Amino acid sequence: MTKRDYYEILGVSRGASAEEIKKAYRQLARKYHPDTAGNDPAATERFKEAQEAYEVLKDNKKRQAYDRFGHAGLKMDGGGAGPGPGRRYQWSSSGGAPGGFDFSEIFGGAPGGGGVHFDFSDIFSGGGGPPGDDDIFEHIRSQSSRRGRRSSGSAPVSGKDIEHEVNLTFDEAIQGTSRNITLSLTQTEGKRKQEKLAVKIPAGVDNGSKIRLRGKGQPGPNGQHGDLIIIIQVEPHPYFQRKGDDIYLDVPLTFAEAALGAKVKVPTLTDKTTVTIPPRSSSHQKLRLKNKGVKSYKTGETGDMYLILKIISPDKLDDKTRESLEKLTQFYPPKGVRNLWD
Repeated sequence: MTKRDYYEILGVSRGASAEEIKKAYRQLARKYHPDTAGNDPAATERFKEAQEAYEVLKDNKKRQAYDRFGHAGLKMDGGGAGPGPGRRYQWSSSGGAPGGFDFSEIFGGAPGGGGVHFDFSDIFSGGGGPPGDDDIFEHIRSQSSRRGRRSSGSAPVSGKDIEHEVNLTFDEAIQGTSRNITLSLTQTEGKRKQEKLAVKIPAGVDNGSKIRLRGKGQPGPNGQHGDLIIIIQVEPHPYFQRKGDDIYLDVPLTFAEAALGAKVKVPTLTDKTTVTIPPRSSSHQKLRLKNKGVKSYKTGETGDMYLILKIISPDKLDDKTRESLEKLTQFYPPKGVRNLWD
């Protein structure tokens, strides 16, 4: 499958500055990170693509090689590992390379040095010189075979991820807190080991939020640990209701307060504030308090708070109050669908 252009992946122009590239990568990482997108395979692939593109474009040397030769340029210059032990031959227009080959016009090397470097240490690894013409390709094949055996046997295998539930109060989830937890890990030899961790819970988590701690899960055969996934469970609040990053609060009103308007004091997540109830308010009407909701631990943005007005009938009615309400009904009869029965 053809690899996508790194600039296209990050959504920046080829002349983008280092700061623009970093900003674009952070936005994509925040959007497609497994902690945010969950186990969506497409999002995981986008996250890996963004990581790969950023690793190349943030490095001046790799970026120059990529700009000049594309993905192939990374194998020649910026993307490969450094030379191994042995000889390192520079093929350039200076004439100093063995055999007198000059690749400067093909690969853009500057006269007098600065050409493309090739590492033939695996081929010419003998104590004397290079092998003869008859056995050089056999030598290359044997070196490649040994490399394949080494790489297949040493690939690290991560241990399993662990899921652990943490229960929080409503206030702890809003404000952030910490928990000391104990994990039971199975070692490679089969023994169980207790490990205690102090886990910091960021402010703004919600019921069902997942926090991934890299390398804190079960150990693998090569000692590489899986991840620890903290699953948040939040107790309900007696008054506040949370929907995303917004907070909802029922505000009880008397008939007079709803009809005439009033100033009432209501609690918020951080303090108390006085709000103005407009005249002729109705039950279930919503009033918005901007930026009085929850600050998201993912985006850093703060939600809003919504006051739901609820007109409450009095528990007891004396004769005088009843008479007043009956007169009020005569002046202001019910409207809307009830008129269909008149």
